Amino acid sequence: ELENQLTTKSKTLDELKQSLALNGSAEQTPEALSLKIAELCEMVDSIVRQVAQLKTSMQSILEQWRVYDEVYAEVSLMTTRYLSCIDQCKPSVMSLEALKKQVKTLQ
Repeated sequence: ELENQLTTKSKTLDELKQSLALNGSAEQTPEALSLKIAELCEMVDSIVRQVAQLKTSMQSILEQWRVYDEVYAEVSLMTTRYLSCIDQCKPSVMSLEALKKQVKTLQ
């Protein structure tokens, strides 16, 4: 979206340059307007570079989040398996009466 807006603004600046070259201005000298337009063009170019850097950074961040999501899913699965294993390996807790009865049965 930013890139589209910058393209639109660049076209507007180009139109201003052409208009200045053809008509001039009664309020300001063409040289002064030309300098202002040149400054605006430099600002637009700077913003375009910043947007490109931001885009690169965002792609890197998105890749890091993708890796994080994969690792998180793997850790979550391992944790679930670990908890399941612990539940299966727990000795069942029996009351004293149930233990006495089991001992008599075994004897």
